[in-house]
Formats: sequence, structure tokens, C-alpha cells
Amino acid sequence: MEKIEKISDLKNRFHTGVEKLSSSTEELTKEEILAHPIVGKWSIQECVCHIVDFESVIHERMKRIIALDNPLLLGADENRFAERLFYNNRNIQEEIQLYKYLRLQMFPILDNLSNSDYDRTGVHNEAGKVTLLDMLERACVHTEHHWRFIQEKRKALGK
Repeated sequence: MEKIEKISDLKNRFHTGVEKLSSSTEELTKEEILAHPIVGKWSIQECVCHIVDFESVIHERMKRIIALDNPLLLGADENRFAERLFYNNRNIQEEIQLYKYLRLQMFPILDNLSNSDYDRTGVHNEAGKVTLLDMLERACVHTEHHWRFIQEKRKALGK
């Protein structure tokens, strides 16, 4: 796939992430959202909070790459976030709205970049050099990956 096509594809996937996450809790009770229908795996609530927390991390990294020259990008520990950031005490609808607004803020930024801007880089303290295009792909893949897990949990709940 050519770079221009890849950028277009990723931007489309970035847009559809909002619909996917927004529909993830439809027709579920609070009890179902907090349940662990698959033993040893996160609840839907925990998955959504994780997606949203790391969406804000990814957005910050993307903004740093866009605005700064070769910035340092810090890693984040998903397990520590889950342990310390009170996932089960957060309002899931507010989390979904935050995700939506993060993406809505980023849409016009991405739309105004030149193709060469997607080659801008940052240095991740664990993964090394990453491009803006890499980070956009990570944002898409991250939501899609966890959305599939949410669908498995919904199925296990009979939804």
C-alpha cells in the first residue's frame, strides 16, 4: 500500500474508532459492564477505561511529534494504570465522551498535515524511533484490538 493510501486508510479507521467505542456499551446494564464474563480478563468497564487512558497518551505523543523536533516519548505501564487509576469507579459514558472528544480534536489536525508530516519522528524510551504515521496506526490498532475483546465479552454476556 502506498503511503498516501495508508494515510487515508488510517484516517478512516481513526474516524470509525469513535463509532466502535460508542456502541460498545449499548444495551448493557452497569452490572454487565462491570462483570468479568471471561475469567481472568478485564471487564468491559476496564477495557474502555484502558482504551481511553491510552488514547490520551497516544494523542500526547502524536502532538509532540507534530509540534516538536524528534521529541522524547515516554512509555506507560497499562497494568499500573489499571491498578492505580480506579477503572471500576469511573463513569463509562464520560470515558466514551472523552475518547470521542480526543478524536474530534485530532481530526482537523490530521487533516491539515502534509503527507511529509507523517514522517516526523519522536524517540520512544522503550521502542526507539517512531513516526507520526506509526503512532496513528498504533491508535487505530489499539482501539480495534480491544474492541474485539469487548465484543467477546458482550457475546459471553449473551448480548
